[in-house]
Amino acid sequence: METARRATIADLEDITVLARQGLGELTPTRGGELWALTLGRSEPLTPTLQAELTDPNRLVVVGCIDDVVVGYGTVRLQGLVDGRTIGVVDDIFTEEGARGVGVGEAMMDMLIAWCEEHRCAGIDAVALPGNRATKNFFERYGLTARAILVHRRLGPVDPMSADHPTGHPGPEPDPDDSGGDR
Repeated sequence: METARRATIADLEDITVLARQGLGELTPTRGGELWALTLGRSEPLTPTLQAELTDPNRLVVVGCIDDVVVGYGTVRLQGLVDGRTIGVVDDIFTEEGARGVGVGEAMMDMLIAWCEEHRCAGIDAVALPGNRATKNFFERYGLTARAILVHRRLGPVDPMSADHPTGHPGPEPDPDDSGGDR
């Protein structure tokens, strides 16, 4: 049975392993290298995750299949200049073999409910360019693009880089951009 629950200190080792898997999966993808250096987690992971487990302004959840941890998610409160708060989903990851069965949905439901309990004005999350599955997952929960972060690499560019799959520097069309405002 697929479930989600608030994580405890007993889950720390499993969460750390999952966080490393998530970093390993996303870093080599388009936009992933810079994401890992700016928004992604950095080593050592365990102390940061441990602190998040007890931070009242954060929620860490685990997703399980038959009580085996196969995913984790984190959300934090971020204050806005007008005094309101938004929730920021920093992590949501499910092991590849456990995807598509409801684990991610159970975790996302908990993250959203926590944000609602904290009277957040909204929820933000990041989906890397070209990661259609993540984008679709977030859209099922009503998360749509409110800004598009653009980037230009300066200096030498490796033509085999995941950031330039066509082998040339410069703008590339986003295969996920169907046009219009989402």
